[in-house]
Amino acid sequence: MTRPPVELDGELLTPEEVAAVARDGAEIEIAPGARERVRESRERVEDVVESGEPVYGLNTGFGELVDQRIPPEKIERLQTNLVRSHAAGAGRELTVEEVRAMMVTRINALVKGYSGVRETVVDHLLTLCNEGVHPVVKSRGSLGASGDLAPLAHMSLVLLGEGEAIVDEPTGSEPGTSHRVSGEEALRAAGLEPLSLAPKEGLALINGTQLTVGLASLVVVDAERLLEAADVAGAFTTEVTLGTTASSDPAIHEVRPHAGQLESAARIRELTADSEVVEAHRNCDRVQDAYSLRCLPQVHGAVRDAVAHLREAVEIELNSATDNPLVFDAGRVDDRASGTDRAAVLSGGNFHGIPLALRLEYVRLALADLAAVSERRTDRLLNPNLQEPHLPPFLAPESGLRSGYMIAQYTAAALLNEIRSLGPASIDNTPVSGGQEDHVSMSAQSATNVRRALENATTVVAAELVCAAQAAEFVDDAFDAETPLAFGAGTGAAYDLIREVVPPLEEDRPVHVDVEQAVALIERGLLEEAVAAGLSER
Repeated sequence: MTRPPVELDGELLTPEEVAAVARDGAEIEIAPGARERVRESRERVEDVVESGEPVYGLNTGFGELVDQRIPPEKIERLQTNLVRSHAAGAGRELTVEEVRAMMVTRINALVKGYSGVRETVVDHLLTLCNEGVHPVVKSRGSLGASGDLAPLAHMSLVLLGEGEAIVDEPTGSEPGTSHRVSGEEALRAAGLEPLSLAPKEGLALINGTQLTVGLASLVVVDAERLLEAADVAGAFTTEVTLGTTASSDPAIHEVRPHAGQLESAARIRELTADSEVVEAHRNCDRVQDAYSLRCLPQVHGAVRDAVAHLREAVEIELNSATDNPLVFDAGRVDDRASGTDRAAVLSGGNFHGIPLALRLEYVRLALADLAAVSERRTDRLLNPNLQEPHLPPFLAPESGLRSGYMIAQYTAAALLNEIRSLGPASIDNTPVSGGQEDHVSMSAQSATNVRRALENATTVVAAELVCAAQAAEFVDDAFDAETPLAFGAGTGAAYDLIREVVPPLEEDRPVHVDVEQAVALIERGLLEEAVAAGLSER
């Protein structure tokens, strides 16, 4: 199904729209009003250039070289040299998804109308994205101030007909293929000519937080999806271990009304609604469940709050002007030392990634706890020293001869350890540019770490889902039920979906395949859709 275009106006871009462009190939359009702001901003830059005043980013050097005045005849070369010299990244190359996230967020920042680029610069980036031309970008090199310089410089090289790009389905190729080509060939494939950069444009292209906010946007979308899956997994584990859902009673949570806690508690009640399993032991002798079950709303809810905190910052950052200097109408500013009667060019620090970095670190810590509580529930499903009597050791029929899902918990523990080993990037600071840039945020590394933590946490939750589905095969044994007991409206839908791709384990087999299938259900949104459909049928 073709996605509708995403219209960029510099004001309303959402994480979901970033994901639609990055992952689903949604095309981009520019709102007419945004185009007008771009033109007005460019006129202001030209007015300042004509005045001859020395203005950072227009006719001076950069960083430590800020005091070097550049003559008018060398300004175009200055901007080109800036892009070339800053393409100094290292490490793995960004995926196409990551590059597209960076491109759409950079375009949206430019059309906000404070960067001073020509409309043709915006249109070049727009065309590359819509035509499936993706610059080859090194993933390492950003300090998160002055923004994500090195990655954005690699992206911008292609606009000059330099660097390299991955081109989708070039002429004469098989559908669905892509090729690595030179920047010059990439522009030709998109029907474009190389840009000659005018004053301010090189700096406007590379100075901003777009790698960080692009990755953070995908984190928000994926983390919220993972939280839904974690609630399903936790509810299902509660059910198949004959735990109680009383710990999600509204009365408990209304007297400690954290938003995330309230939401997860409500979700557990909803997922287990109409469960015959829960009803079958409602008045049993067990007084309390273990914390990993009983405190599920509190733990999952706290993670929800952390992700919501990140979403707030991401939505602001997506629709912000984050390069430097910024171009304003002179009547809007108090300090007009750099500019003319019509325009003011002000240097500031909106490129500093710390507002995102700190919240990304918070989410990384939260994901570690989400993975930790899920791994503990998986252990309760498998561990013969903790299991309920109706469950065989490691959920293996004829255990001993078979190991069942024993090693799935090992993998969950290893992945959890890896999340915990990802230290906080944003507390580090290495001054650069001769000490001019003496405090940096490392926000891009924070985002990279969170993406890695999220991937690991998703696998941990997927392992719990697979083990809970296997435990479900033994639930009726606990009650000597003549007919199978029904699971909850949501957990039952999850069980049915899992069983479409993971059959009950009767003989030992490579367990990684089962877990990978469950990961795909989470990441592709299929689990969320199936559960929603199950709940709607109540």
